[in-house]
Amino acid sequence: MSAQVVRAVLLALMSILVAFPVGYFVAHWAGWSVFCAGLGLQMIFHFRNFARLDRWSHRPVVDASLEGEGAWDGIFGRLYRHEKDLRAQISDRDDQIERLFAALQALTDGVVALDLNQQIVYCNTTAEEQLGLVSLSDRGQPIVNLVRQPEFVSYLEAGDFDRPLTLRSDRGTDRVLSIHVVPYAGNRRLMQIKDVTQTDRLDQMRRDFVANVSHELRTPLTVLAGFLETLQEIDLNRDEQHRYLDMMAEQSTRMESIVQDLLTLSSIESAPPPSNDVVDMGNLIDKLRRDGEALSGGRHTIVAETDGLCDLRGSEPELVSAFGNLVANAVRYTPAGGKVRIEWKTTAQGAEFAVEDTGIGIDAKHIPRLTERFYRVDRGRSRDAGGTGLGLAIVKHSLNRHQAQLDIKSTPGVGSRFAAKFSAGRIARV
Repeated sequence: MSAQVVRAVLLALMSILVAFPVGYFVAHWAGWSVFCAGLGLQMIFHFRNFARLDRWSHRPVVDASLEGEGAWDGIFGRLYRHEKDLRAQISDRDDQIERLFAALQALTDGVVALDLNQQIVYCNTTAEEQLGLVSLSDRGQPIVNLVRQPEFVSYLEAGDFDRPLTLRSDRGTDRVLSIHVVPYAGNRRLMQIKDVTQTDRLDQMRRDFVANVSHELRTPLTVLAGFLETLQEIDLNRDEQHRYLDMMAEQSTRMESIVQDLLTLSSIESAPPPSNDVVDMGNLIDKLRRDGEALSGGRHTIVAETDGLCDLRGSEPELVSAFGNLVANAVRYTPAGGKVRIEWKTTAQGAEFAVEDTGIGIDAKHIPRLTERFYRVDRGRSRDAGGTGLGLAIVKHSLNRHQAQLDIKSTPGVGSRFAAKFSAGRIARV
């Protein structure tokens, strides 16, 4: 028997012990009145505590002053501890949810949670930026009303999510998204959105590279095969044979140049970080001037300028290859009588190597793609000039390995300026 029941029974017995002699010696109604008064006092005591409990139940708070008398004190104590524990659990759960949402916001992938009707329940800031959503106003809206591209709508309606959907943005950008839908909790769906623009671009560059290599090698091979067939089937005099053999040698040399540049590019990409040797830029600039004059054959005016204040730290063979390509291009694409200026000088940020010419110039739309492998502004002119289409790709990779940037400025019909800008960390003061 619990203490509360024992206490109630004892109070009732006390009321009886008081009421019995009163009823026996005074009057029966007096005894009953005393007994009822005793029970009534107990009822008032319990009702008072019950009223306090009722008020608290409407606005439960963790209040250490929540106390009662007698048996009620234990009840109020247990309620206080239960409410305190419950609020601690709720606070801990809220903290966990807050950390979860913070983690979702920090993801570089977009996340969109959809309910049973494909309405937006939640989306992180990455998804907002990728799909053009606004979390506050778009929550509760069907996703297909906001992302209306037919391939996306068909993908959701088909319900086959074994493979992700590759979606090209229709919002005026070249962005490519990979959308993977994961069903969870019944028919609810979670969309994971990855930006695969760079991967798609690299895949396209790889496909273009293979196609361009095949095309560049196929042309001289076709010429060689044609000349060989001619020599095998037709009797030619010695002069004609020499002319055909000279053209075959020219195409063979062209293929050798392409292969050599490919090997150079591959060795640069796979090589360890460049050395930190001090390169004498005065001697290097003078060498580049002499090489340019030899390539020009006296058809151009070639000048070299240096302030003589600093040298460069890095791999001399790589720098010679990069700078030499810039000088060779300037000579090749500058008409006879033009001028090529080679310059090395210090700047506020570090130092700059530049090659400036008065050549044919380049249209602005071609400049962003000039360093792609085999990209040519004019294929016929490039081949006639003896270029392989890999020179600027070699320049770009060599400069990247030396933490330098290639800045290109050009005006059609006026000329071009190619500048390699080096940071102060690559500079060796003379």
